[in-house]
Amino acid sequence: MTGLRSPLVWLIGAVTLAACAGGSRTGDLPGEERGAIIGEVAGARERARVHTELAAAYYQKGNLGVALSEARMAVAADSGYAPAYNVLGLVYSDLRETSEAQGAFERSLDLNPADPDANHNFGWFLCENKRADESIRYFLAAVRNPLYATPQKSYTLAATCAQRANKQKDAEEYLERALRLDPNYTPALIGLAQAKYRRGELKAASELVGRYNKLSEPTAESLWLGLRIERRRGNSSAATSYANQLRRGFPGSKEYQDLQKGRFE
Repeated sequence: MTGLRSPLVWLIGAVTLAACAGGSRTGDLPGEERGAIIGEVAGARERARVHTELAAAYYQKGNLGVALSEARMAVAADSGYAPAYNVLGLVYSDLRETSEAQGAFERSLDLNPADPDANHNFGWFLCENKRADESIRYFLAAVRNPLYATPQKSYTLAATCAQRANKQKDAEEYLERALRLDPNYTPALIGLAQAKYRRGELKAASELVGRYNKLSEPTAESLWLGLRIERRRGNSSAATSYANQLRRGFPGSKEYQDLQKGRFE
């Protein structure tokens, strides 16, 4: 998983798009007119909230320039509104403005240390910036919040970052926690299947891959993993089935090229 666009999907639980009256209409207006309308009908906190929602919406669409402008307007309207800094951190992260992104996330957490979305996003920011060891505590802070709707996502990214920090045992534990919360959470299923494969627990790995492929459309990654698991188990018919699916569905993939060259590990 790369970039920070995906964590914003999880942020939207706290920043509900177009939640206020007129939100969908003002989003299509030029910035000056939109700001005037918002200023007329709302106080400082409400203006900050609306601009934050607009920033999040533009960020999701990939319009970073407008998203940055809206997030800055949110902060200018109310410098104590934590979600505005959370979105601002995400925008700066995508703009590769690392110092500004860190400052925005830290400000968000100064204002609301228990916010699970800000903890999650800052954790992923640290992990993506080669600070995987530091990132874990923010994911764990996110899941400690009893109101957090998607702790399985934070556990799964904590596992990714633990692997980057060469903490394989911790990574596997986080994946198992994610699946206890949501047995059908596919990113955790494929992650745990890979961990079991590396540890030589082939039966468990096979079952996890099978569940993943039933719950979601098989990917080149999942088919290749399934193929290698069954090959090591000596199950030639299942390995051949995976190979055929990989050839038909992903002939240009790196995984299929590895299959052709016999690079199984």
